Amino acid sequence: MIKVVIIEDEAPAARKLRAMLEKQEEEIEVLAVLDSVEESEKWFNLFPPPDLVFMDVQLADGLSLEIFSRAKISAPVIFTTAYDQYMLHAFRNNGIEYLLKPLDAQELQQALAKFRQFCRPQGGGGGWEEKINLLLQQVQPPAYKERFLVKTGQQLYYVNTADLACVYADGKLVYGLDFAGKRHMMDGNLAGLEQQLPPRDFYRVSRHLVVHVKSVRRIHPWFSGRLKLELQPAPAVELEVSRDRVAGFKEWLGK
Repeated sequence: MIKVVIIEDEAPAARKLRAMLEKQEEEIEVLAVLDSVEESEKWFNLFPPPDLVFMDVQLADGLSLEIFSRAKISAPVIFTTAYDQYMLHAFRNNGIEYLLKPLDAQELQQALAKFRQFCRPQGGGGGWEEKINLLLQQVQPPAYKERFLVKTGQQLYYVNTADLACVYADGKLVYGLDFAGKRHMMDGNLAGLEQQLPPRDFYRVSRHLVVHVKSVRRIHPWFSGRLKLELQPAPAVELEVSRDRVAGFKEWLGK
């Protein structure tokens, strides 16, 4: 049995993670669900350490990374967050995996498999802290594109990433819309392009739309827990934030 603590300040996200853990083949016991730095500090100073911690990075009262300086956490940690700029900090603080929200069941299974491989003793060998240090040596800060090469007719030109108001899929084609309102056909698919955009400035609000923070003008509550956006300039696609991305969008926008 794996004894787990979840540190997550969004109740729906905590419930979803707990449900995903309960579906795993190996039995998992959730010892506690903690929603703040303060509550986590108290728990880890009072109770024996769990086998594994799932930890969101941004909590209501600060970054969860603060917990490591206020309490002894001797368990490996799987970080769950909407941002990837904390990756190096995570691996320097017991991190064995870094999952981006919304969580994917297959990625969760792979993370648990890594936990078993690195953190469960199998006939001796180095401790899990030493193995995490080896992982850290392999981690490099992600590189994001400063410009994209695009084509119109037989001509090539480039558009600066900072000039893109949004990137969106229209059928099988993907376009970038700049702040001047000009549309550029992009190479590749939306998922691939998303990985090349700096997450501090861009956020994927739905399956077909990634927006720049400076393009967001107004936000309205919408049906079924979704949000409706007013963008400037606005692409010719649905401007909604998917329900499972609302929490991450709010966290990103309020950073």
